[in-house]
Amino acid sequence: MKKNPLAMQAGFIIVSGMGGYLLSLTGMSIGWMIGTLAAAGALSFWRPRFLLPGTSTKGIHAYWGYLGQYILGIELGQKVNAAVLQTFQDHWIVIIIMLILSTLFALLSGLILLRFTKESLMTSFLSATPGGLSAMPGIAAELGANMGTVSIVQTTRVLLVVCTIPLFSFYISSDNIVERADQNTISTHLSSTSFLWTQAFLIAAWVGYRAGKLLKLPAPWLVGGMLGVAALQTVLGLYTGENAAAWWPHQGITLAQILLGASVGSRLNKNMFIGAARICIVGLFSSISLVCTTMLCAFLISRWTNISFVTATLALAPGGIAEMATTSLTLHADAAFVVAVQVLRVILILSFLPVLFKLLNKQVAKRMVGEAG
Repeated sequence: MKKNPLAMQAGFIIVSGMGGYLLSLTGMSIGWMIGTLAAAGALSFWRPRFLLPGTSTKGIHAYWGYLGQYILGIELGQKVNAAVLQTFQDHWIVIIIMLILSTLFALLSGLILLRFTKESLMTSFLSATPGGLSAMPGIAAELGANMGTVSIVQTTRVLLVVCTIPLFSFYISSDNIVERADQNTISTHLSSTSFLWTQAFLIAAWVGYRAGKLLKLPAPWLVGGMLGVAALQTVLGLYTGENAAAWWPHQGITLAQILLGASVGSRLNKNMFIGAARICIVGLFSSISLVCTTMLCAFLISRWTNISFVTATLALAPGGIAEMATTSLTLHADAAFVVAVQVLRVILILSFLPVLFKLLNKQVAKRMVGEAG
Protein backbone atom coordinates (compact mmCIF):
# COMPACT_ATOMS: atom_id res chain seq x y z
CA MET A 1 0.00 0.00 0.00
CA LYS A 2 1.30 3.43 -0.96
CA LYS A 3 2.37 5.59 1.96
CA ASN A 4 0.73 8.96 2.52
CA PRO A 5 3.49 11.62 2.93
CA LEU A 6 1.11 13.99 4.73
CA ALA A 7 0.10 11.32 7.24
CA MET A 8 3.75 10.34 7.78
CA GLN A 9 4.79 13.93 8.44
CA ALA A 10 1.86 14.50 10.78
CA GLY A 11 2.88 11.34 12.65
CA PHE A 12 6.45 12.61 12.83
CA ILE A 13 5.25 15.87 14.39
CA ILE A 14 3.01 14.07 16.88
CA VAL A 15 5.78 11.69 17.99
CA SER A 16 8.26 14.59 18.22
CA GLY A 17 5.70 16.58 20.19
CA MET A 18 5.72 13.86 22.84
CA GLY A 19 9.30 14.88 23.60
CA GLY A 20 8.07 18.44 24.05
CA TYR A 21 5.30 17.26 26.35
CA LEU A 22 7.74 15.32 28.54
CA LEU A 23 10.06 18.31 28.89
CA SER A 24 7.12 20.64 29.57
CA LEU A 25 6.35 18.54 32.67
CA THR A 26 9.46 20.09 34.26
CA GLY A 27 7.55 23.38 34.40
CA MET A 28 9.44 25.12 31.59
CA SER A 29 7.04 26.70 29.12
CA ILE A 30 9.79 26.71 26.46
CA GLY A 31 10.13 22.95 27.04
CA TRP A 32 7.60 22.27 24.30
CA MET A 33 9.95 23.59 21.62
CA ILE A 34 13.23 22.29 23.02
CA GLY A 35 11.82 18.82 23.74
CA THR A 36 10.18 18.61 20.32
CA LEU A 37 13.38 19.74 18.61
CA ALA A 38 15.45 17.15 20.48
CA ALA A 39 12.98 14.34 19.72
CA ALA A 40 12.73 15.38 16.06
CA GLY A 41 16.53 15.44 15.78
CA ALA A 42 16.77 11.94 17.26
CA LEU A 43 14.12 10.66 14.85
CA SER A 44 15.92 12.29 11.93
CA PHE A 45 19.10 10.42 12.83
CA TRP A 46 17.21 7.15 13.33
CA ARG A 47 14.92 7.72 10.30
CA PRO A 48 12.18 5.15 11.04
CA ARG A 49 10.49 4.23 7.76
CA PHE A 50 6.99 4.59 9.15
CA LEU A 51 7.68 8.29 9.86
CA LEU A 52 10.38 9.40 7.40
CA PRO A 53 11.41 8.02 4.00
CA GLY A 54 14.79 6.39 4.24
CA THR A 55 16.29 8.43 1.40
CA SER A 56 14.87 11.85 2.31
CA THR A 57 17.30 14.38 3.79
CA LYS A 58 15.17 17.53 3.63
CA GLY A 59 13.04 16.86 6.69
CA ILE A 60 9.33 17.51 6.81
CA HIS A 61 7.73 19.91 4.36
CA ALA A 62 8.39 23.61 4.91
CA TYR A 63 4.68 24.42 5.23
CA TRP A 64 4.62 22.96 8.76
CA GLY A 65 7.17 25.54 9.86
CA TYR A 66 5.29 28.25 7.96
CA LEU A 67 2.12 27.34 9.86
CA GLY A 68 3.99 27.70 13.15
CA GLN A 69 5.31 31.10 12.06
CA TYR A 70 1.81 32.14 10.97
CA ILE A 71 0.42 31.37 14.43
CA LEU A 72 3.31 33.21 16.07
CA GLY A 73 2.83 36.23 13.82
CA ILE A 74 -0.81 36.60 14.86
CA GLU A 75 0.04 36.30 18.54
CA LEU A 76 2.91 38.76 18.27
CA GLY A 77 0.85 41.25 16.25
CA GLN A 78 -1.62 41.48 19.11
CA LYS A 79 1.20 42.53 21.42
CA VAL A 80 2.54 45.40 19.31
CA ASN A 81 1.75 48.72 20.99
CA ALA A 82 3.05 52.23 21.43
CA ALA A 83 5.38 51.09 24.24
CA VAL A 84 7.56 49.22 21.73
CA LEU A 85 7.89 52.28 19.51
CA GLN A 86 8.60 54.41 22.55
CA THR A 87 11.44 52.05 23.52
CA PHE A 88 13.02 52.48 20.10
CA GLN A 89 12.54 56.22 20.27
CA ASP A 90 14.18 56.43 23.68
CA HIS A 91 17.10 54.08 23.03
CA TRP A 92 17.55 53.92 19.25
CA ILE A 93 21.22 54.95 19.38
CA VAL A 94 22.13 52.19 21.85
CA ILE A 95 20.13 49.61 19.90
CA ILE A 96 21.76 50.48 16.56
CA ILE A 97 25.24 50.40 18.11
CA MET A 98 24.59 46.99 19.64
CA LEU A 99 23.17 45.65 16.37
CA ILE A 100 26.33 46.74 14.56
CA LEU A 101 28.55 45.30 17.29
CA SER A 102 26.74 41.96 17.24
CA THR A 103 27.22 41.81 13.46
CA LEU A 104 30.94 42.60 13.82
CA PHE A 105 31.27 39.85 16.43
CA ALA A 106 29.74 37.48 13.88
CA LEU A 107 32.40 38.48 11.36
CA LEU A 108 35.10 37.81 13.96
CA SER A 109 33.72 34.32 14.52
CA GLY A 110 33.95 33.90 10.75
CA LEU A 111 37.67 34.72 10.94
CA ILE A 112 38.02 31.91 13.49
CA LEU A 113 36.50 29.49 10.98
CA LEU A 114 38.78 30.82 8.23
CA ARG A 115 41.87 30.43 10.40
CA PHE A 116 41.28 26.88 11.65
CA THR A 117 39.53 25.23 8.69
CA LYS A 118 40.27 24.88 4.99
CA GLU A 119 37.10 26.68 3.96
CA SER A 120 37.12 29.80 1.78
CA LEU A 121 36.65 33.35 3.01
CA MET A 122 33.11 33.46 1.62
CA THR A 123 32.12 30.14 3.21
CA SER A 124 33.58 31.11 6.59
CA PHE A 125 31.81 34.46 6.78
CA LEU A 126 28.46 33.11 5.57
CA SER A 127 28.70 30.26 8.07
CA ALA A 128 29.25 32.66 10.97
CA THR A 129 26.68 35.29 9.95
CA PRO A 130 23.44 34.97 12.01
CA GLY A 131 21.05 35.27 9.08
CA GLY A 132 18.99 32.15 9.75
CA LEU A 133 18.86 28.53 8.57
CA SER A 134 16.48 29.33 5.73
CA ALA A 135 18.34 32.33 4.31
CA MET A 136 22.11 31.75 4.60
CA PRO A 137 22.44 28.36 2.80
CA GLY A 138 20.53 29.83 -0.15
CA ILE A 139 22.81 32.87 -0.26
CA ALA A 140 25.81 30.53 -0.04
CA ALA A 141 24.59 28.67 -3.14
CA GLU A 142 24.13 31.95 -5.03
CA LEU A 143 27.61 33.23 -4.14
CA GLY A 144 29.43 29.96 -4.80
CA ALA A 145 30.22 29.10 -1.17
CA ASN A 146 30.11 25.63 0.38
CA MET A 147 26.41 25.26 1.21
CA GLY A 148 27.03 22.09 3.24
CA THR A 149 29.47 23.81 5.59
CA VAL A 150 27.21 26.84 5.93
CA SER A 151 24.27 24.58 6.81
CA ILE A 152 26.28 22.63 9.40
CA VAL A 153 27.60 25.70 11.22
CA GLN A 154 24.25 27.51 11.06
CA THR A 155 22.47 24.44 12.42
CA THR A 156 25.06 24.02 15.19
CA ARG A 157 24.63 27.63 16.28
CA VAL A 158 20.82 27.52 16.17
CA LEU A 159 20.81 24.35 18.28
CA LEU A 160 23.29 25.91 20.72
CA VAL A 161 21.22 29.09 21.05
CA VAL A 162 17.83 27.35 21.25
CA CYS A 163 19.05 24.82 23.81
CA THR A 164 21.00 27.21 26.07
CA ILE A 165 19.70 30.78 25.98
CA PRO A 166 16.03 29.81 26.62
CA LEU A 167 17.09 27.69 29.61
CA PHE A 168 19.37 30.43 30.94
CA SER A 169 16.67 33.06 30.41
CA PHE A 170 14.11 30.83 32.11
CA TYR A 171 16.13 30.54 35.30
CA ILE A 172 17.16 34.19 35.56
CA SER A 173 13.58 35.34 34.89
CA SER A 174 11.76 32.67 36.91
CA ASP A 175 10.94 35.14 39.68
CA ASN A 176 9.00 37.35 37.27
CA ILE A 177 7.16 34.80 35.13
CA VAL A 178 4.15 34.29 37.36
CA GLU A 179 3.99 37.97 38.18
CA ARG A 180 3.88 39.05 34.51
CA ALA A 181 1.83 36.22 33.06
CA ASP A 182 -1.54 37.88 33.57
CA GLN A 183 -0.35 41.05 31.85
CA ASN A 184 0.30 39.14 28.63
CA THR A 185 -3.03 37.34 28.51
CA ILE A 186 -4.70 37.92 25.13
CA SER A 187 -7.19 35.07 24.86
CA THR A 188 -10.86 35.70 25.59
CA HIS A 189 -14.02 33.67 25.97
CA LEU A 190 -15.41 32.40 22.69
CA SER A 191 -18.32 34.48 21.44
CA SER A 192 -19.66 35.54 18.08
CA THR A 193 -17.85 38.89 18.28
CA SER A 194 -14.52 37.45 19.43
CA PHE A 195 -14.70 34.75 16.76
CA LEU A 196 -15.23 37.40 14.08
CA TRP A 197 -12.17 39.28 15.31
CA THR A 198 -10.21 36.04 15.12
CA GLN A 199 -11.19 35.72 11.46
CA ALA A 200 -10.12 39.33 10.92
CA PHE A 201 -6.71 38.56 12.43
CA LEU A 202 -6.30 35.48 10.23
CA ILE A 203 -7.05 37.55 7.13
CA ALA A 204 -4.83 40.44 8.25
CA ALA A 205 -1.94 38.04 8.88
CA TRP A 206 -2.35 36.48 5.42
CA VAL A 207 -2.43 39.93 3.77
CA GLY A 208 0.69 40.84 5.76
CA TYR A 209 2.39 37.65 4.55
CA ARG A 210 1.62 38.48 0.92
CA ALA A 211 2.97 42.00 1.38
CA GLY A 212 6.05 40.68 3.18
CA LYS A 213 6.75 38.20 0.40
CA LEU A 214 6.35 40.94 -2.20
CA LEU A 215 8.76 43.17 -0.28
CA LYS A 216 11.11 40.20 0.31
CA LEU A 217 11.02 40.55 4.08
CA PRO A 218 12.79 37.85 6.12
CA ALA A 219 10.44 35.13 7.41
CA PRO A 220 7.35 36.68 5.69
CA TRP A 221 4.87 34.34 7.41
CA LEU A 222 6.08 35.54 10.81
CA VAL A 223 7.13 39.13 10.13
CA GLY A 224 4.46 39.95 7.56
CA GLY A 225 1.76 38.27 9.65
CA MET A 226 2.82 40.21 12.71
CA LEU A 227 2.82 43.52 10.82
CA GLY A 228 -0.60 42.80 9.31
CA VAL A 229 -2.21 42.09 12.67
CA ALA A 230 -0.34 44.99 14.29
CA ALA A 231 -1.66 47.35 11.61
CA LEU A 232 -5.21 46.17 12.26
CA GLN A 233 -4.73 46.62 16.00
CA THR A 234 -3.29 50.10 15.48
CA VAL A 235 -6.14 51.27 13.27
CA LEU A 236 -8.68 49.87 15.71
CA GLY A 237 -6.94 51.54 18.64
CA LEU A 238 -6.94 54.92 16.89
CA TYR A 239 -10.68 54.77 16.26
CA THR A 240 -11.95 53.07 19.41
CA GLY A 241 -9.12 53.40 21.93
CA GLU A 242 -9.30 49.65 22.65
CA ASN A 243 -7.74 46.46 21.31
CA ALA A 244 -9.76 43.79 19.54
CA ALA A 245 -11.12 41.16 21.93
CA ALA A 246 -10.29 38.19 19.71
CA TRP A 247 -10.63 34.55 20.70
CA TRP A 248 -7.06 33.23 20.79
CA PRO A 249 -6.47 30.22 23.08
CA HIS A 250 -3.13 29.77 24.85
CA GLN A 251 -2.74 26.35 23.20
CA GLY A 252 -1.85 28.19 19.99
CA ILE A 253 1.65 29.01 21.21
CA THR A 254 2.16 25.38 22.23
CA LEU A 255 1.19 24.25 18.72
CA ALA A 256 3.58 26.81 17.22
CA GLN A 257 6.43 25.51 19.39
CA ILE A 258 5.77 21.93 18.31
CA LEU A 259 5.62 22.81 14.62
CA LEU A 260 8.80 24.93 14.73
CA GLY A 261 10.72 22.43 16.84
CA ALA A 262 9.77 19.55 14.56
CA SER A 263 10.62 21.59 11.46
CA VAL A 264 14.13 22.48 12.64
CA GLY A 265 14.86 19.05 14.14
CA SER A 266 13.76 17.19 11.01
CA ARG A 267 16.53 18.86 8.99
CA LEU A 268 19.24 17.06 10.93
CA ASN A 269 20.74 13.97 9.34
CA LYS A 270 23.87 11.89 9.63
CA ASN A 271 25.17 12.95 6.20
CA MET A 272 25.56 16.52 7.44
CA PHE A 273 28.25 15.43 9.90
CA ILE A 274 30.20 12.89 7.81
CA GLY A 275 33.78 14.11 7.36
CA ALA A 276 32.95 17.38 9.06
CA ALA A 277 34.28 16.76 12.57
CA ARG A 278 36.79 19.63 12.41
CA ILE A 279 34.20 22.04 11.01
CA CYS A 280 31.72 21.05 13.74
CA ILE A 281 34.29 21.55 16.50
CA VAL A 282 35.53 24.91 15.20
CA GLY A 283 31.98 25.96 14.38
CA LEU A 284 30.83 25.09 17.88
CA PHE A 285 33.72 27.05 19.43
CA SER A 286 33.02 30.11 17.25
CA SER A 287 29.31 29.85 18.03
CA ILE A 288 29.99 29.72 21.77
CA SER A 289 32.19 32.82 21.43
CA LEU A 290 29.44 34.58 19.48
CA VAL A 291 26.77 33.70 22.05
CA CYS A 292 28.97 34.91 24.92
CA THR A 293 29.68 38.26 23.24
CA THR A 294 25.98 38.61 22.41
CA MET A 295 25.07 38.14 26.06
CA LEU A 296 27.68 40.74 26.99
CA CYS A 297 26.02 43.20 24.60
CA ALA A 298 22.64 42.34 26.11
CA PHE A 299 23.99 42.97 29.61
CA LEU A 300 25.26 46.41 28.56
CA ILE A 301 21.89 47.27 27.02
CA SER A 302 20.05 46.23 30.18
CA ARG A 303 22.38 48.44 32.27
CA TRP A 304 22.06 51.49 30.01
CA THR A 305 18.32 51.25 29.34
CA ASN A 306 15.15 50.04 31.02
CA ILE A 307 15.06 46.95 28.76
CA SER A 308 15.26 43.71 30.76
CA PHE A 309 18.27 41.45 30.38
CA VAL A 310 16.09 38.57 29.15
CA THR A 311 14.47 40.70 26.45
CA ALA A 312 17.82 42.15 25.33
CA THR A 313 19.41 38.68 25.24
CA LEU A 314 16.64 37.20 23.11
CA ALA A 315 16.60 40.24 20.84
CA LEU A 316 20.32 39.95 20.02
CA ALA A 317 20.66 36.14 20.19
CA PRO A 318 21.87 34.66 16.85
CA GLY A 319 19.26 31.93 16.84
CA GLY A 320 16.70 32.94 14.22
CA ILE A 321 13.56 35.08 14.29
CA ALA A 322 11.01 32.31 14.77
CA GLU A 323 12.96 30.51 17.51
CA MET A 324 13.62 33.65 19.56
CA ALA A 325 10.05 34.87 19.03
CA THR A 326 8.72 31.61 20.46
CA THR A 327 11.10 31.81 23.42
CA SER A 328 10.19 35.42 24.18
CA LEU A 329 6.49 34.60 24.22
CA THR A 330 6.87 31.64 26.55
CA LEU A 331 9.12 33.59 28.94
CA HIS A 332 6.81 36.63 28.88
CA ALA A 333 9.55 38.90 27.57
CA ASP A 334 8.78 41.83 25.27
CA ALA A 335 8.10 39.61 22.25
CA ALA A 336 7.31 42.41 19.81
CA PHE A 337 10.58 44.17 20.67
CA VAL A 338 12.53 40.92 20.29
CA VAL A 339 11.09 40.31 16.81
CA ALA A 340 11.64 43.93 15.79
CA VAL A 341 15.36 43.83 16.69
CA GLN A 342 15.82 40.39 15.12
CA VAL A 343 14.18 41.61 11.89
CA LEU A 344 16.35 44.75 11.79
CA ARG A 345 19.51 42.67 12.12
CA VAL A 346 18.45 40.17 9.46
CA ILE A 347 17.57 43.01 7.08
CA LEU A 348 20.98 44.56 7.77
CA ILE A 349 22.73 41.25 7.19
CA LEU A 350 20.85 40.19 4.06
CA SER A 351 21.00 43.66 2.50
CA PHE A 352 24.65 44.55 2.95
CA LEU A 353 26.83 41.62 4.00
CA PRO A 354 26.42 39.41 0.88
CA VAL A 355 27.59 42.38 -1.24
CA LEU A 356 30.50 43.00 1.13
CA PHE A 357 31.47 39.31 1.11
CA LYS A 358 31.37 39.25 -2.67
CA LEU A 359 33.70 42.25 -2.90
CA LEU A 360 36.09 40.73 -0.34
CA ASN A 361 36.08 37.45 -2.22
CA LYS A 362 37.02 39.22 -5.46
CA GLN A 363 39.87 41.04 -3.73
CA VAL A 364 41.21 37.80 -2.29
CA ALA A 365 40.96 36.11 -5.68
CA LYS A 366 42.86 38.97 -7.36
CA ARG A 367 45.58 38.83 -4.69
CA MET A 368 45.98 35.09 -5.16
CA VAL A 369 46.27 35.53 -8.93
CA GLY A 370 48.86 38.28 -8.43
CA GLU A 371 50.92 36.12 -6.07
CA ALA A 372 50.74 33.19 -8.49
CA GLY A 373 51.91 35.44 -11.36
